[in-house]
Amino acid sequence: MNTSLIAFAVASLLTIGLIVHLGILSLLIGAFYFLFGKKKFEILNSGLGPTGFAFAFSWNAAREPGKIKRIQIRLFNPFGKPTQVEVTRDFDPKSDDFAIDLDLGPAYATLLSAEGFDQARVEITLFSTDGVSHHKEMKAFDFKSKLEDAKMSAEKWMEEYGPKKDKVYYHTVSRSFIADPLPQTAAKKLKIASNPEFAGDFAAAGGAGGGAAAANFTVAKVWIEPGCIVCNACEDIYPEVFEVTSDSCIIRPDAPLNDGLKITEAAEACPVEVIKFNKAG
Repeated sequence: MNTSLIAFAVASLLTIGLIVHLGILSLLIGAFYFLFGKKKFEILNSGLGPTGFAFAFSWNAAREPGKIKRIQIRLFNPFGKPTQVEVTRDFDPKSDDFAIDLDLGPAYATLLSAEGFDQARVEITLFSTDGVSHHKEMKAFDFKSKLEDAKMSAEKWMEEYGPKKDKVYYHTVSRSFIADPLPQTAAKKLKIASNPEFAGDFAAAGGAGGGAAAANFTVAKVWIEPGCIVCNACEDIYPEVFEVTSDSCIIRPDAPLNDGLKITEAAEACPVEVIKFNKAG
């Protein structure tokens, strides 16, 4: 009997100790959140003139995931005129710490110039998309002092304290001027004016050696067949018509087709002979 009572007493003490420890832990977590995780509202320097109001707001978005979408500023002025002024402005919903500069319009200027303003009180309320509101109340005199003392703009605040976004990297394709070897059966040679072997072919077109200059002509259509090795020869000769991309060649939109000789030169310079065209008429 005595053993059972002792066991029950020990179990009761352990249970009470566990409850006390859990309670202390809960209080410590609550105190930590109160000291370091509470909301913070800060008045900033507006760049929008006498009707502008800039502010920053930080909160624990993980605990309160609603997006902030509206601000309301109310003046309670029982000893002056007007006795009450309310200004409300919507903005794009914010899901994380943010700073913003808003033009609140003429009503805000009326609020600031109210008779007896220094003896009044100002209430600032932020509304979220899930119906939760955040309040900040202060003496109107303190509100005006914060406006006058504010130095940091909303843009600067976002740069220093706003959410950091990962940098976006854009990967570009680099061109290589080293093409794959041509098939052994091709036995092709690059036919360009600088190659002495084909000097005679280009002499007539340029009027060299006394030959008659070849008559120019208009091309009806020019296209690229599969197999381009992106050697850039055609673009170097006639860039107004040919554009070499990372893996092929294309015909530029609205390309001039009135210089058939130049298009022919580009086609003959192609080492894999994928440039094709039809003469007009």
